[in-house]
Amino acid sequence: MPKPVLRVRKSGALMVAAALAFVGGIPLAGARWELTPILLIPAVFFLWAWRAGTDVFPDALRVRALVGSTKVPWQRVTELAPDPSGQISALLDNGNVIRLTAVTTDNLPEVLAAGGQQIGHSD
Repeated sequence: MPKPVLRVRKSGALMVAAALAFVGGIPLAGARWELTPILLIPAVFFLWAWRAGTDVFPDALRVRALVGSTKVPWQRVTELAPDPSGQISALLDNGNVIRLTAVTTDNLPEVLAAGGQQIGHSD
């Protein structure tokens, strides 16, 4: 698969927080072996923060989660709309809605430019 033109990811601060939580949990997990699985929580959170995001290609978007991904051709996207928190969702031609992980109103112009899309206004 070709490399994406743009990769939009969650903040690196989330990975740092997960790493700190992992290190902070080591004494707790070391106190009793039954508590060792508690280290899985920050480890999974770290993996999610590292992997989750949206990759932008000239012909498609790929939304990545902790496990799996969804590729959507630009032709199927009828509208990109923000929710009240500023996160962007894509409305598809079949009526489905896909939240674009890590895409916000702040970085939406970069996403559109990387995908070669025009910003349209409805009157």
